[in-house]
Amino acid sequence: MAFLAITLFIVLVGFGQDYFGWADPGHTIQIALICSFIFGIIAGMKARG
Repeated sequence: MAFLAITLFIVLVGFGQDYFGWADPGHTIQIALICSFIFGIIAGMKARG
């Protein structure tokens, strides 16, 4: 499952602009994706205890 999450993250950050067609001149969408991935890791670690 972690492999799938990492793969989807890399694909979205690398090719999301081309695939979904969003206009992101300031790279704010990529920054939001990176932050959400990091927060997901932190939440997963806290849930494990």
